[in-house]
Amino acid sequence: MCRDTFPFSGTVFVFRNRRRTAIKVVVYDGQGFWLCHKRFSNGRFGFWPARQELEVHELAVLLRGGDPRGTRAAEVWRRVDGP
Repeated sequence: MCRDTFPFSGTVFVFRNRRRTAIKVVVYDGQGFWLCHKRFSNGRFGFWPARQELEVHELAVLLRGGDPRGTRAAEVWRRVDGP
């Protein structure tokens, strides 16, 4: 994949500030970029993933200030056997 088209591929980019009190989410929806910003009134993010990719359910837990390492979800793709 070409590097300059990567933001337009539907990838969601998530950033946090150094103090771990705020998070920004950037995504391109086909017409323009969305920028979402969340700042904790009290507390900080206690966990931040070391790896570069997260599953959707892990991001949802992270946005609520949780630790997604303990979450489980169905496999992204699994075979469905017909009758």
